[in-house]
Amino acid sequence: MSGKKEINPFLKQALELGPPLAFFFIYLRLRDDSFLIGGIEYSGFIVATIIFVPLMLAAMGILWVLTGKLSRMQIFTAFMVIFFGGLTAWFNDERFFKMKTTLVYGFFSVILGIGLLQGKSYLAYVLEDMLPMRHEGWMILTRRLCGCFAVLAVANEFVWRTMSTDLWVKIETFAFPIALMAFLMLQFSLLQRYMDDPDHQ
Repeated sequence: MSGKKEINPFLKQALELGPPLAFFFIYLRLRDDSFLIGGIEYSGFIVATIIFVPLMLAAMGILWVLTGKLSRMQIFTAFMVIFFGGLTAWFNDERFFKMKTTLVYGFFSVILGIGLLQGKSYLAYVLEDMLPMRHEGWMILTRRLCGCFAVLAVANEFVWRTMSTDLWVKIETFAFPIALMAFLMLQFSLLQRYMDDPDHQ
C-alpha cells in the first residue's frame, strides 16, 4: 500500500481553494492602504501577497500531513508562488506576482507540448490512475489542454498589462480557475467514448 490517505473531499477543496480566496479578501481589505515596513512603503497588494505565501504553505503542509502526498503540480505551483512572492516583496514591485500566473500556465503548456512532440501524454502519467482512458483519448485531451494553458498564459499577460490591479485580482481568483474547470468538464464529456469500461476488461 502507498502512503496516500483519503480525506474528506470538502476539506481537501477548502485547503486548495482557501488560500487564493483568502488572498482575494485580504487584498480587498488592504487595497487602499499603504504600510511602512523597515522604512519602505508597501502597497496593500504587496502586503496581501506577503500574507498569502505562508497561508498557502500552511494549507499545503496540512494537506500533505492528511493525505501523505502532494502532486508535482502542487509542488511546482508552491515554488512559483514562493519565488515570485519573494521577488514582489524584495523589489516592492507587484508585477512579479502578476507574471507568476503567466509562467505557471506557460510552463504547463510547454511541458505538455514537449510530451506531444515525443508522442506521449505527460497528463496520463499524472492522472491515469484516477481517470482510466485509452491512449487516443489522452493524446486528444493533452493537445487541447496544452492549447488551453497557452491561451490562459496569453490572457493573463493581456489582463495584467492592460487592466487595473482590482480587475486582475478578480480574474486571477475566479475567472481563470472557473474557465479551466469548465474546459476540463467539457473535455471529459466529449471524450467519454475513450474512457475505459472496467466491466469490459
